[in-house]
Parts: sequence; structure tokens; C-alpha cells
Amino acid sequence: MSGSVRLISHKLCPYVQRAVIALTEKGVAFERVDVDLANKPDWFLKVSPLGRTPVLQVRDTAIFESAVILEYLEETGPKPLHPADPLRRAEHRGWIEFGSAVLNDIAGFYSAPDEAAFKAKATQLEARIVRLEDRIAASPWFDGEAFSIVVAVFGPVFRYFDVFDEIGEFGILASKPKLAHWRASLAVRPSVKSAVSTEYPALLRDFLRRRNSWISQLQAFAAT
Repeated sequence: MSGSVRLISHKLCPYVQRAVIALTEKGVAFERVDVDLANKPDWFLKVSPLGRTPVLQVRDTAIFESAVILEYLEETGPKPLHPADPLRRAEHRGWIEFGSAVLNDIAGFYSAPDEAAFKAKATQLEARIVRLEDRIAASPWFDGEAFSIVVAVFGPVFRYFDVFDEIGEFGILASKPKLAHWRASLAVRPSVKSAVSTEYPALLRDFLRRRNSWISQLQAFAAT
């Protein structure tokens, strides 16, 4: 990959984190530009047809949607992060989509308006996590020693729980030893650590507070 690379970002976006992790793992130099999605500038809407982050600008071309960005980086960047075998590569792509479903479940979890809805979302989220625990074949990553894109996809998932754990114990990640090891390994991976700024936890806590959801109330209670 040659030429200037710019990643249009939002400070809390988990899909941006995927792109940052992949770029960092591949050693691709890039400029990161954060936008306010609550007040989208005109220039951003011109390069992001869906009005979402991330957007990867390579010279004069804008690539949007994280899955497309990850595939572009695989096709053009050094150090492949997908398995070489086509069957395993296809399986990994399926689990990347599974990771997106988990992020959707997390959004439902922190947006649940009352206790009943919150508990239902927690149960749904844990069921997904159980499926992931069952699939992990070897440590420290998804299939053993190789750090892959599917691993990068779950870095932002576990980062949410770093803040959720400050609010309460919801049992979602409990009694899942393979995921516990995976989470610990991701927490110290340089590419994962650098995917967000040091202000990320405070920004996420503020975001949760402003949801006016059930977890907002739990967070307020935990802070007293």
C-alpha cells in the first residue's frame, strides 16, 4: 500500500477500532481524524454515504464500512491476518459477522430502558458469548498462535466490559476460561491498546450516563 492513508474515526466507535488494530498490526502508517457523529461536518457526509465511521481515505478514494476496509487491507497491506486456507478463511469471515452481532447485542444491553429488558438483553448477549467460548480452538487466540482479523474484531467487545465491570457483575463473561485468557491477551496487545485514546473509559461512562437507560441508573448507583 502506498500514498497517504487517512482514517476517519469516532472516539467510541468499535468498528473504527477494528480498522486501527488491523492497520497497526500491518504496520501501515495512517492519519486518524475524529469526527462528531452528533454534528456531522459536510465534508464527512461527502466521503461517507451512510454517514458512519470508519472511512478509510486512500489518496483520493474513500472506502467505507469496516468489513470492506479490513478486506482492502488484507488485499493490499503486508502481513496477512486471514488464514491462508480458503475454508478456514471463510469460517473466520463468518465469525467476524458474528462479532458484529455481538456488538449489536451490546448496544441493546446498554440501551435497555428497564430492568426486565436489561435482563433479557443480558441473557441474549451471554448466549452469544457461550457460542464463542465453545468455538475457540486453542490459546491465546482464535485458532492458536496466529493473531487474525477475527481476533481484532473482539478487541472492542471486551473493551466495553472493562467499563461494564465497574458498574456491576452481570455474569455475561463469567465461567468462560478460554475467553478470559483471550481477553487478558488482547488487553496487553499494543495494537488493541492503541486503538482508543486514554480518555476512552471516561467517554464511554459519559455516553452510558446520557443513554437514560437501565445501565445508566446502575452506573449512577455504583458511583455513589
